[in-house]
Formats: sequence, structure tokens, C-alpha cells
Amino acid sequence: MRARVQEELARFWDRCIWSWQGWCDGWRNEKSVRQWVYAWAASAALAFYLDLSTTERALILSISFLVIAAELINTAVERAVDLVTQEHHDLAGRAKDAASAFVALVAIAAGIAWVVILIDQI
Repeated sequence: MRARVQEELARFWDRCIWSWQGWCDGWRNEKSVRQWVYAWAASAALAFYLDLSTTERALILSISFLVIAAELINTAVERAVDLVTQEHHDLAGRAKDAASAFVALVAIAAGIAWVVILIDQI
């Protein structure tokens, strides 16, 4: 039992390291990741500045954070496609476009949350 727990802790630690490496690589090499982090910081600052409920603030902070996660997924799809082919291919372009649309939809969801919350403040 103890060996199993140690094994699981080691696996968890490895996942933490790999996740951190992925985050650092995204930050260093993807301008869009940095831009979404700056947007998240501005959104978070506004969420703490305004007189929002804890629930509203949690919604804004978390959904805005999901935009960054979506951008990292988009980055992963783009890199995987580029690994397979650098040539123009319809399916490759469609895969990249779908990943980009995912980022856009999550960002729109964050915008909708802001609009609903701000309308409620009026």
C-alpha cells in the first residue's frame, strides 16, 4: 500500500513538472498566451475594484482564466499539426481553425459573463 501511494505521489509530481514546463514554454513562445494573461489581469483588477459579490467575482476570475487554458490547447493543436505537416492541407487548416474558434468561444463566454454582471450592477 505504501509503495502504491509513493508511486502515485511520484506520478503526481511528474505531472506538476510537465504542466509547469508547458506553461513556461507557452509564456515564452506564444504571444497570444501573454496577451490573454494581461487581459486576465485587467479583468481580475476590475473584478476586485467593482462592488461584485463573491460569486460574481469567482465567475469572472475563473472563466477569464479558462481563456488562457483554451489558448494553451490552441497552441498544442497548432504545434501538433505543424509537426505532421508544414504544407497547406485542408484538414490541417480546419483543425487549427477549430482550436482557434474554441479560444474565441471561451473569450465570448467571458465577455457575456462581464456584460450580464455589469448590467446587473446598473
